[in-house]
Amino acid sequence: MERPLGVTAIAVVFFLAAAYLAVLGSIRLASPESISLSLGAPLLHGLEISGPYVFLVVAGIGLLVGYGLLRLKNLARRAAIMLALAGIVLLIPKFSADSAELPLRLLTAGFVVMIRVVIVWYLWQSSTAENFR
Repeated sequence: MERPLGVTAIAVVFFLAAAYLAVLGSIRLASPESISLSLGAPLLHGLEISGPYVFLVVAGIGLLVGYGLLRLKNLARRAAIMLALAGIVLLIPKFSADSAELPLRLLTAGFVVMIRVVIVWYLWQSSTAENFR
């Protein structure tokens, strides 16, 4: 069965996020004071204060989900849905706080929420789910 283009695009998003976190975590491990842990905040939602190992663990999870999506594994589809939903829920306070001033951060937070909603919507569709059987 041929993999849908949307699934490939979502897998690439997971790979890019995993690569970003892996690079940040590796740099922080090699040189602890060279970069700020807050660079991981958009993807880790508060977990970044736990240190660089969390960056690497979450990067590993992202790699596994991305690889599973490329292999059309239903468990990876469900994990991607759950991770995107968790990201939406964790972004609600940030989105709410940014809406008071209408800065550029509000647009960014809104864009990130929309991307996650599209991921959930696309992977939830029955026509997409059939490709994972």
